[in-house]
Amino acid sequence: MKTRNVLSVIVLLGLSFSSLAETAPIPEDKVATLRLAPIDVEPTPPAMQKVINSDVKQVRNYPMQPPIIPHRIDGYQIDLKVNKCMQCHARNSTGHSQAPMVSVTHYMDRENNFLASLSPRRYYCTQCHVSQLDAKLLVENDFIDVKHLMKNAAKNEH
Repeated sequence: MKTRNVLSVIVLLGLSFSSLAETAPIPEDKVATLRLAPIDVEPTPPAMQKVINSDVKQVRNYPMQPPIIPHRIDGYQIDLKVNKCMQCHARNSTGHSQAPMVSVTHYMDRENNFLASLSPRRYYCTQCHVSQLDAKLLVENDFIDVKHLMKNAAKNEH
């Protein structure tokens, strides 16, 4: 019984000392943060980058990447009643708009059955497709397309 009491006292003392250690102030220069200004200063935010609005199809950066939207979509309505994107990208609209048609996969359900209209799981375009900004790269991309890999492999064989 005495051993339990002694252990309980040791545990309680350890907990009380650990709580004291947690409340000790940490010097400001030792705190890891992404802030570029002190917490009590409101810095001026950087200017927003412009959206590339060229209507030129962009090269994809990795396999199976959803195509990038090559134009502005500010104010596009995409909700349960209206999908502005489909005014140009639907099967029956590409003739007059000259926009690429959405993939046939957008007309398939989860069991790969073809639907007469856009699949509900593919309805909200901007959950996969994004506009491209005219901004500097934050991370270098060394992706090499399989077509180029195959071409290089063929050259190395000869």
